[in-house]
Amino acid sequence: MDPHDRAENASPHTSSLDSHSNDRSVEDLGVAVIRGLAMDMPQRAHSGHPGTAMALAPLAHVLFTRILKHDPTDPKWPDRDRFVLSCGHASVLLYSMLYLTGYGLTIDDLKRFRQIGSITPGHPESDLTPGVEVTTGPLGQGIGTSVGMAIAERSLRSKMGDDLVNHYTYVICSDGDLMEGISHEAASLAGHQQLGHLVCIYDDNHITIDGSTDLAYSDNVALRFQSYGWHVMALGEIAEDRDALEAALRVAKEDERPSMLILRSHIGWPAPHKHDTSSAHGEPLGIDEVRDTKEILGLPPDKEMFVPDEVLQFYRRSVGANTRQRIAWESQIAAQSSETQDLWRVLQQGIPDASWRGSLPTFEEGAKMATRVALKACINATLPFLPGLMAGSADLTGNTGVALDDATEVSAQKPSGRQMHFGIREHAMGAAMLGAARHGGVLPVGGTFFVFSDYMKPSVRLAALTQSHVIYSWTHDSIGLGEDGPTHQPVEHLAALRAVPGLILIRPADANECSQAWRIAVEHDGPVGLILSRQALEVLPGTANPLAGTSSDIESGVARGAYVLAGGTGTEPDDIILVASGSEVATCMHARDLLAEQNVAARVVSFPSWELFEDQDASYRSQVLPSSTPKLAVEAASTLGWDRYTDAVFGMTTFGASGPGDEVMAHFGFTPHNIAGKAVELLSGTYS
Repeated sequence: MDPHDRAENASPHTSSLDSHSNDRSVEDLGVAVIRGLAMDMPQRAHSGHPGTAMALAPLAHVLFTRILKHDPTDPKWPDRDRFVLSCGHASVLLYSMLYLTGYGLTIDDLKRFRQIGSITPGHPESDLTPGVEVTTGPLGQGIGTSVGMAIAERSLRSKMGDDLVNHYTYVICSDGDLMEGISHEAASLAGHQQLGHLVCIYDDNHITIDGSTDLAYSDNVALRFQSYGWHVMALGEIAEDRDALEAALRVAKEDERPSMLILRSHIGWPAPHKHDTSSAHGEPLGIDEVRDTKEILGLPPDKEMFVPDEVLQFYRRSVGANTRQRIAWESQIAAQSSETQDLWRVLQQGIPDASWRGSLPTFEEGAKMATRVALKACINATLPFLPGLMAGSADLTGNTGVALDDATEVSAQKPSGRQMHFGIREHAMGAAMLGAARHGGVLPVGGTFFVFSDYMKPSVRLAALTQSHVIYSWTHDSIGLGEDGPTHQPVEHLAALRAVPGLILIRPADANECSQAWRIAVEHDGPVGLILSRQALEVLPGTANPLAGTSSDIESGVARGAYVLAGGTGTEPDDIILVASGSEVATCMHARDLLAEQNVAARVVSFPSWELFEDQDASYRSQVLPSSTPKLAVEAASTLGWDRYTDAVFGMTTFGASGPGDEVMAHFGFTPHNIAGKAVELLSGTYS
């Protein structure tokens, strides 16, 4: 039996390092073991990043044994500290600590680093590996996410009190994190909000994949973060001094500002030939270098994944007090009033019981209202039922439908506020919303113009990858926004975001569809993007007064992604089906009337969400879009992808133009007369 297997079973074991145990503390040995694991995992996988993990082994040791409030027996304890590895390429550091402190990982899991089906992938993934809080992915995302976590913690603390909510978010970041633009936005926001429970440690190792950071990087990080309003500590060369690291972290916890601790480390330390080199960053050290380094560390040079019993037992014991603290916390929750417990339950679940649906507004046929305006009405009508909701925007609060009536603005002075101002920081907004969702207790809703969703894309992708409950209000959804012109008119964005697995997009045709879209967004357990109009849209007859005999019941229709809005009720089959989303649905409804004058029977299908429609069974899909009937899709956006549903599509193949919105739509042919003509062409076989 391997030594580490015996250690996991807590059986008596005499380590091969007993001769060293008399000379070195178990903590010294523990740090050496972390470095050994950091070398062995990439070496075994023939892939990975050992250097940063080796350099930061003492820091990780201090964090997980002396600083973090965490309980491996309950990784989801709500009042735990959050640890974010923003430099996710150093994943072996986190996996080593999760294994050692008892999160359920095994030596076999470490051996399967970067292998298909393992819980130790190349970059940490939340909900895959116990103890991983967030999937950081691209550099810089972890910093942005941590800001959202700190905002959520402070919000909950202000509602529930310090006795029930009082924890910190700790982040390890790298040169690469700080070079990425998102870090500037996120750090600026954190400083403005004075997020005192956010502590970042910057691993200043002077190395990137290309070589020395001097090649492209000469920022004065201390002055930069001081200018943001952070508490900055230049720690210098203390990467090997565990007591000094602990003292610095405890000082940072006491400051009312977010803290940046700048730690000069040496990547790959103590590898004799590869420390302080770029090769130690991005590739395994090599068999000979691993052997030589293990000899320096006093580890058996020929043993892989070596973890002696005394080390494993030390780490498992080190978190015992946290388990007792968690149990005491649960007793505190149980002793609260029923009202407090109800509030806590709703905040943690994020979704109210079904009775909240009764507060959803409905809108009269013939009224004209932009769907962004309808969203505002929906949010404010349901706000009392959603105590965790926090709505904000990238400086477009009134423009994107996320303005809360009489709401307090979120600030250091008023942390319980619900109206968040992210400033002109779409990158940071996307990441912070993800962080708030991953933290729990907050339902983040954020808005910007749809064209600027490009700035949010990495965070949106991570929200979809992790199925995090984030709601996006993306408005000014097409060329119909008008005068701002092609720089602001989204053409390719629907197609691009429809390609993201796990992201639900809903583009409602009118205010009533928007109300149902809001319901779906609140109740869905993953990210939802609401694609909303700037221009006023008429409330359509089929949404205000569903037609008998069709699938146009508004509640189920939107939830199913597409439904028959008009037609489909006669004894004779429809001649053609017009399919559209958003503002173009009304255009198709009017085109239907024109076609009727030519004795052409047209069905109109409102198609707000591809993703929801794809979830329906084949019977329903064929009922809405029978294969025998010609189908024409109409959307003021890229035509890419519509061929899966329709025989032809009328859309955009160029960028838009500047002018009044209705004139721009007419200029590109989005009029009832032109759509009716295109339908006739399709029926006659002359469509072009």
